[in-house]
Amino acid sequence: MSDQLGYLPLATGNKTELSVGSAAVHGDMAGAFAPLKDCPKTLLYRLARFRNERGQAIPQRILDRTPSARLDRLTGLPPYEALDPIVERYLEKGETVEDLVAAGFDPELVRSGLQMMDDAEFERRQTPPGVRITSRAFGQDLRMPITNAWRPFRRRG
Repeated sequence: MSDQLGYLPLATGNKTELSVGSAAVHGDMAGAFAPLKDCPKTLLYRLARFRNERGQAIPQRILDRTPSARLDRLTGLPPYEALDPIVERYLEKGETVEDLVAAGFDPELVRSGLQMMDDAEFERRQTPPGVRITSRAFGQDLRMPITNAWRPFRRRG
């Protein structure tokens, strides 16, 4: 349909969900261009609330919804307010597990979050190009191996 009409289909996935592998390749990452690809979820929520101050365009139920997408379905995603700072510090600032734990983040959340980020590289490589708004975006700025068994952040025990 987009070819017939000459439209550019936009993917709606964001940096937080893309970073941990919860952006569905055939769902919110389906499209030819991803304008929100480098935008953290908490920033999207702030922008949505700002937009709604001028008249509701985004339903409140969307803003109140808890993170739910996760491939293994056994564990849900942590709240975006907890996950976004870890994503930013790990991906954009290169902080280690030790750095994040020393900064006060929950060790289990850090380890599981970083492992999800490392495991999601295969999915990230299937996503369309997008706008870069942070100091480090997925793609040329940041790539991880997709074919080795290295799992430095796997839960212990």
